[in-house]
Amino acid sequence: MKNKTLLCTLCIIALLGTINLKAQTFAGIWNGNMPNSKGVVVKDSIANERIYQVSNPGVYTFLTSKAENKHAAVLIIPGGGYARLAYEISGFQLAKWFNTIGMNAFVLAHRMPQSPDVKVSYKAPLQDGQRALRYIRAHAKEYGIDVDKIGVMGCSAGSHLSACLSTINDDWSAVGDSLDACSYKANFTILISPVISMEDAYVHHGSRDNLLGKNPSKELMDKFSCDKQVNASTPPAFLVHAMDDPAVSCMNSILYFTALKKQNVEGSALHIFPAGKHNIALRNNPLSTNSWSELAELWLKEIGIIK
Repeated sequence: MKNKTLLCTLCIIALLGTINLKAQTFAGIWNGNMPNSKGVVVKDSIANERIYQVSNPGVYTFLTSKAENKHAAVLIIPGGGYARLAYEISGFQLAKWFNTIGMNAFVLAHRMPQSPDVKVSYKAPLQDGQRALRYIRAHAKEYGIDVDKIGVMGCSAGSHLSACLSTINDDWSAVGDSLDACSYKANFTILISPVISMEDAYVHHGSRDNLLGKNPSKELMDKFSCDKQVNASTPPAFLVHAMDDPAVSCMNSILYFTALKKQNVEGSALHIFPAGKHNIALRNNPLSTNSWSELAELWLKEIGIIK
């Protein structure tokens, strides 16, 4: 009897392992054709739930159940000042939450701008982000996703890259293969404590230095100040920030929302909470700040991404 119980337990464990593996797998997004590469072999570097170096850019997939699938998806970009990716707290945890509301989620592992393999620093993260959106759309039928319901979400510097994916129109990820036919445009944007401006008044200096270098040109700063790139075709955004954020001023969110308003981008929303500093997470936030995820779900329903 004990042997049968043990065998049953082992089968359940094996089954759970299989389910987990199916729910979270890694897919490389380049097929030996990664642009902006010197051909230098880079070794992956991961420590303390942070990714410091990425040799093979790709996405970790978190698929919701078929029964709960709302046929929408989000590409999540972890924060880390363009020097690292806090993949657990601002990646995997958020992906699992999206699964609970019936959305498929993909966590991006992109190249660092200062990687020894990268030729042009500021192009690499955006190239990987654009390619990831193309990858998701190319596999949309397989995942049960509507190609017009794929958005981006980021935290801190991950929000900056998300905003870049929503505003910068330059196609830096085309490499002449079948994925080029898929759109690299986001349908919605969720930004948590976002870095938006590259101007001295409100910039997060670490993010700018890592992405653009110590002395970027005015042209480059304007290019990557996402509030200056908003136009009428920019997707609607849901912005969350804390008034007491000491690292990234909430003026970044205000600048982006103001630009959306000026361009009459319907459906956009701005939430600035009294507290939370630069640590707004899925849970365990101060009082009213904890409501952001519920508000985000309602907003996704409001703009027609999920029913």
